[in-house]
Amino acid sequence: MLPVVLAGGILIVRKLRRLDLVATFGVVALATILATTEPSQYATALTETLGSSPLLFFAFVMLTEPLTAPTTRWPRIAFAAIVGFLFAPNIHVGSLYFTPELALLTGNLFAYAVSPKGRFVLTLERIEQSAVDSYDFIFSSPRKLAFQAGQYLEWTLGLDRSDNRGNRRYFTVASAPTEQSIRLGVKFYPQSSAFKQMLGTMKPGSTIHASQLAGDFTLPANPETKIAFLAGGIGITPFRSMLQYLIDSREKRPIVVLYGAETRQDIAYRDVLGEARRELGIRTVFAVARGPSAASIPATSTRA
Repeated sequence: MLPVVLAGGILIVRKLRRLDLVATFGVVALATILATTEPSQYATALTETLGSSPLLFFAFVMLTEPLTAPTTRWPRIAFAAIVGFLFAPNIHVGSLYFTPELALLTGNLFAYAVSPKGRFVLTLERIEQSAVDSYDFIFSSPRKLAFQAGQYLEWTLGLDRSDNRGNRRYFTVASAPTEQSIRLGVKFYPQSSAFKQMLGTMKPGSTIHASQLAGDFTLPANPETKIAFLAGGIGITPFRSMLQYLIDSREKRPIVVLYGAETRQDIAYRDVLGEARRELGIRTVFAVARGPSAASIPATSTRA
């Protein structure tokens, strides 16, 4: 079963992008097991841990559950280290010896303490087209969503007909923390998923659930840090959030935007890019694969 668990686990970790979580847990768990074992028993302990214990299944499947793990990097690593330490069979408090279940429960309590709380029910206000086949869904929230520009949410829709991708997606919050509305930018394709098909049928007044605020892809703390924003198509959404935040805050930073698109019509958020150029001196360099160059886009520099 070991090859099956390894193969399946690697696929899960790759899909969820949680290598830091699993690696930290594995290193701490194995180090703690060896530290609490007689040196003469190291080989036996490692063989039993990797071959007979639930360590690998626990790390790949149970530890990586998105709903119970912290959503940002350093709390996530601390969570993995706590669970890894308590996973070792010789760890105990008085007469209470920790089991994998108790180790995970303790880690979950830590995760709950450090993670953003709450699930938001957002109401659609309007839909705006940002580029060809790309639209912004603009929502209102009954309470303030505190986030940093560049972070993302887990978005959940009730589907009449589901597919193998399910009813949940992770999308960047395209709006800035300084804006009142919550903005979701999405590109639609001819063979869209069931989630996007349902999203495309939403009308003003429809609702969507958002939760699991996360993400470390945010502006550096040092405003003097030189930055190049590299984006393609609708993948510019986190930079739209950051640029709008800087515009609203009147904060100048040494930033250049490198933006690639298939055609000029695929360029999104021209208004924000232009305003960032005029107000903050942030230059955008476009690379357009097909058709006329982007040279006529106002208030930007271009390259075809």
